[in-house]
Amino acid sequence: MSNDTWLSQDAYDRLQAELDQHIANRPALAAEINARREEGDLKENGGYHAAREEQGKVEGRIRYLKELLRTAKVGEAPKSDKVGPGTVVTIMFDDDEDDTDTFLLGSREISATTDLTVYSPESALGQAITGTKAGDTVTYTTPTGAEMKVTVVKFEAYAG
Repeated sequence: MSNDTWLSQDAYDRLQAELDQHIANRPALAAEINARREEGDLKENGGYHAAREEQGKVEGRIRYLKELLRTAKVGEAPKSDKVGPGTVVTIMFDDDEDDTDTFLLGSREISATTDLTVYSPESALGQAITGTKAGDTVTYTTPTGAEMKVTVVKFEAYAG
């Protein structure tokens, strides 16, 4: 099983722009914190604490984006004879041909660039179907503890 994150070029570009914007806004956020600090007693200064909390969230997002973009495989979805990141998968639930779902297996960060539902390869379903082929049936445990049985009907590389 691969831990690589596949991103389309559109998703990569969108995330890079978001990262650039967060980095460019660092001075303004620091200035906001300094301005709030000047308002008085820090113990009772809700504006200061809110600005510090926002700074923490932004810095966390910056770290996440840097690592994601550094390690991502970018471009055309990999072609493979097995289900993996970058594939559009159709599954059938519990041998009921009328109960199917089609989705993209990949980073949730790509969801803004596609109309498909996106499931992470690290999700319970994603882990269960990664490495399977059409016709394979797998059972996995949902986050609620229920056992689900699905059959991979078909899959293909994401064409974006």
